[in-house]
Amino acid sequence: MQYYNLKDSQEKVDFRTATIKGQGKNKGLFFPENLPSFNDEFIQNLQQYSDEEIAYQCMKDFVGDEIPSEILKKIVAETISFEIPLKKINDDILVLELFHGPTLAFKDIGAGFMSRCLSYFLENQQKKVTVLVATSGDTGGAVAHGFYDLPGIDVVILYPKNRVSPVQEKQLTALGKNIYALEVNGSFDDCQSLVKQAFSNEEINNQLFLTSANSINVARWLPQQIYYLLALKQWLKTENKAPVICVPSGNFGNICAGILAHLRGLPAEHFIAACNANDVIPEYLKTQNLKPKKSVATLSNAMDVGDPSNFVRILELFNKEFNPLKNKISGYSIDDQKTKETITEVYNRDHYILDPHSAVAFSSLEQYLKENPGKKGFILGTAHPVKFPDAVQNAIKTEIEIPQSLNALMKKEKKTVEINADFEELKRFLLDKN
Repeated sequence: MQYYNLKDSQEKVDFRTATIKGQGKNKGLFFPENLPSFNDEFIQNLQQYSDEEIAYQCMKDFVGDEIPSEILKKIVAETISFEIPLKKINDDILVLELFHGPTLAFKDIGAGFMSRCLSYFLENQQKKVTVLVATSGDTGGAVAHGFYDLPGIDVVILYPKNRVSPVQEKQLTALGKNIYALEVNGSFDDCQSLVKQAFSNEEINNQLFLTSANSINVARWLPQQIYYLLALKQWLKTENKAPVICVPSGNFGNICAGILAHLRGLPAEHFIAACNANDVIPEYLKTQNLKPKKSVATLSNAMDVGDPSNFVRILELFNKEFNPLKNKISGYSIDDQKTKETITEVYNRDHYILDPHSAVAFSSLEQYLKENPGKKGFILGTAHPVKFPDAVQNAIKTEIEIPQSLNALMKKEKKTVEINADFEELKRFLLDKN
């Protein structure tokens, strides 16, 4: 499998190179040269396959012969080594719980797969590798956990000051060793811009072996297809029609992976991009005018993105044609007040606790189903409610029990370096650290 640069189609690389480089020339994202279809028999008989075999079948064509099949099977098995259940909330809406991994967020899957692939590719690499990543909340913790204490790899995480929850902050700042956290006076978009500048800076790249762990990296983005297949496997136990799939959306890597799986043969009635007040894509779907905005802070902080990087991949999936895209994806924007009301209502009525991101998704899917009666669907539960204790506990008037796995972490000291949203400051840190 070859991957081409969306900003320069002449630049083509294999999976190994795309994983290590992160992005191509001119900050372009890599995109697979062809989309391997799922075998009809495979989709129709998902329930007869183990989760590990489903994950392997999902990823093998994208990896090709870059990783031996036995090692790839081991990588995908470790990537999904925790429960990923599809649970009923009410008669029309289910939730795929993606928060049972080590950092209680959906990004454990992509980060787990990528860290294992990168470790394999860099096994005999002499020069130390620096993984540089921007996070709006959950990516940082998942990447920190995935790469923690791996020899020959440093991780530098940029996150927006005062815009992540206490649990999220501890997960990305308290590990130490080879994990470095930079607290940026700015927004996630500022963090993402700094990272992109670093990748295109000649001086930094001459001195450092730099790679990315954001969803811009194909090894982070592509494995997210796996859990859509695992959801369908569970969906088919009780349903005989394709689901409406609603995804909390910030940087749009997650929903992009779901749409990719659908175009390869995964049955899906429709996709919903559930956004908070950062409504660039819902507005685009109404107006056909794509205008990035300055992000605003919300309760669902991991979706506080005003210029979503992965939307360019969605445009590519639809050959940049608006009407086919509009027919497959709807966009909703849910404000904080509605988010809080949804958490309260679902808890009181359905006895289920939503985190703010899942609440945005639930409210969006609920609206869509009212407008399109007779359909059913599921939302992606992208983070454990305990990661957002203030918002959730205020909404349900009940204290959330902290999982035992977090007790020791929450007692650890936060270790950060504070910087401004200034590329020279980031550059200085990276070169001095080295």
